[in-house]
Amino acid sequence: MASSLISSSLHVSFDSVLAMEDTGIVAMFGALVASGLKGFLWCPAIFYEDVLTEFFHNGSVRDGMVVSTVEGTSVEISEKIFAWEFALPLDGLTDLSEIPEALVFDARSIFSDSSEQVSTSCKKREIKIEFRLLSDILAKSIFVKAGSFDAVTHERFLLMAAITGGVKINRVRLLFNIFKEMVTAGSRKEKGYAIQICVLLKDVTALELGDSKAFPSPRILTEKTVHRYVVINEKVTVEEVANKPRVKRTLVKKAVSRKRPATAEVVEPV
Repeated sequence: MASSLISSSLHVSFDSVLAMEDTGIVAMFGALVASGLKGFLWCPAIFYEDVLTEFFHNGSVRDGMVVSTVEGTSVEISEKIFAWEFALPLDGLTDLSEIPEALVFDARSIFSDSSEQVSTSCKKREIKIEFRLLSDILAKSIFVKAGSFDAVTHERFLLMAAITGGVKINRVRLLFNIFKEMVTAGSRKEKGYAIQICVLLKDVTALELGDSKAFPSPRILTEKTVHRYVVINEKVTVEEVANKPRVKRTLVKKAVSRKRPATAEVVEPV
């Protein structure tokens, strides 16, 4: 089960990506740092498979806290502990719909890979490469989405606009609410936050976590893996344009006039 918890997760090595020469990508990662998400996305890249499996199996929400039992030890994680562990901002908007409309309007042009504004629910190929990457980071590591990542959802677009526009968002409230959904019985929310949960469990007294496993290197965003991401995505975009069916032109036949042509009057010679 635990392997599925990291199947689409991403881990960010900020030291590496912030040293890249691509100004657009560096600016995007810089905005992530300024947003207060660095501590959450830059955890030690290890996880404990058996512990994670048991944590989610026994997990639930009680009195606003995430609770579970691991190796016979009771675990309680509050929003305050969650915020402190990852240095998450406690102030700011709690509802993404409150992001200023003017900022969202500007983002529709800033994100666009063409001269046209994009919709707040658009195809990922319609936006610039650095924002495609930002969308994937949010989808996989924040909202924990499964399945296709070809489309940018309205909710994700709003958070992208807030991050790049410097709008303060109560990150801990957003993340902890998603965390609670993961362990709520009957919830269809995908399980995730694998390395973050392991960081929290390491602070539990008398809990033995066992042997750790390294986070898969292809899912760690470094200068090398980001460069590969750019190459692959740009290639896909070029192929899509090349394979796009051309519009066939329909030849329009000119209507033949049924009027008799005017005949010049013949003058007989005298």
